[in-house]
Amino acid sequence: MEGGGRLSDSAVPSGMQATATLREIPEVDRKLVERLGQRLLPWMDWLSLEHLNPSIYVGLRLSSVQAGAREAFYLHILKLNYQQSLLGLAINDDNSNNKAKPSMGQLALYLLALRANCEFVGGHKGDRLVSQLKRFLEDEKRAIGPHHKGHPHTSYYQYGLGILALCVHQKRLHDSVVGRLLYAVEHSHHLRHGHLSVDTVAMAGLAFTCLEHSNLNPNQRHRITVAIRTAREKILKAQTPEGHFGNVYSTPLALQLLMNSFMPGAKLGTACLKARAALLASMQDGAFKNVLIISQLLPVLNGKSYVDLISPDCEAPRVLLQPALETVSQTQELISVMLKVPSVLPPYRHPISVSAGSSLEDVLKKAQELAGFTYATQNSLSGPYLTSVMGKEAGAREFWQLLRAPNTPLLQGIADYAPKDGETIELRLVSW
Repeated sequence: MEGGGRLSDSAVPSGMQATATLREIPEVDRKLVERLGQRLLPWMDWLSLEHLNPSIYVGLRLSSVQAGAREAFYLHILKLNYQQSLLGLAINDDNSNNKAKPSMGQLALYLLALRANCEFVGGHKGDRLVSQLKRFLEDEKRAIGPHHKGHPHTSYYQYGLGILALCVHQKRLHDSVVGRLLYAVEHSHHLRHGHLSVDTVAMAGLAFTCLEHSNLNPNQRHRITVAIRTAREKILKAQTPEGHFGNVYSTPLALQLLMNSFMPGAKLGTACLKARAALLASMQDGAFKNVLIISQLLPVLNGKSYVDLISPDCEAPRVLLQPALETVSQTQELISVMLKVPSVLPPYRHPISVSAGSSLEDVLKKAQELAGFTYATQNSLSGPYLTSVMGKEAGAREFWQLLRAPNTPLLQGIADYAPKDGETIELRLVSW
């Protein structure tokens, strides 16, 4: 579907009817969509550089809801902070402030935010930001190596996001840069060591779809077309019996790609409708709390994707969001969560009492208050993540994995997951 635009049933072959239906959101879902959008509003009041999140702006602009004047102000603050931080550091070459510098993934999302406001990056400042993102991709390309034996310093997800961000601004990349991502999708064992990461494949597919629609890298056109088909097939194979692609949190980005796909027969449309039904059920259960995932889901519910930023519709009518009324719980029920860290010596294991509904981050804070436990986090676009536990820092290719006993990896981060009474949560240092 070109550019992710809406289609009427009459414009679609009979085998594609289900896909067209996916793009129409029934009126009964409007309140659910508005409640999702309301969850983004408090985050728009956090205006420090470490909390600014361009994906919020992108998600709202591609959705059917809006935050009114707060959107323009948020974009203004994004511009001030990102240009001052990224370009100021480039001028002064002051490496002492690296912690305050947005990541290249954040820069890529910032460029998407500019397109969401129908702006093309340009001028001296804009050209320098583009150059920074291109240098990042060149560095990642070299890390992967000409024989594809290495790995990107960050991830193939950020690599694909960087290509997508430059593509929607019509910025051409060398074929060799695009070729590294093409090879990774063609040989999926390079993605997460053979494990299919649906959101990574979806982001790569969106980048390729943009390149195809924009006719960039024409020498790679055939490989790009085949890679889009490969990405789509990998995602469809990853659909769970419940309907999600991979898991509930990778499904929104997967649907962004699939909504831009053609496929003969009814398989694609049926899979998308099943995923959409699963997403709506998860929305009703209140599963979506993470800002980045909500920002990826809102466009899907409006029949849009990041590919629409090639030619965004900035005049489309959107419903003005009203702040949600907070409900104060009258009960202060306490629950007990067993926290264990076997990756340190001596191993840590201690029951922690917190209020019902507390996040895992609240559990960690309480454990630290009780003494005998320490941890550190770093902010990211998807929320804070652990960088060290009990003084033990994650190495270059390590991370602190969150598990629910006996051995179930958590799909949410420390700020989003709410442990239940009696659960045992393990923090495990693993390599990747």
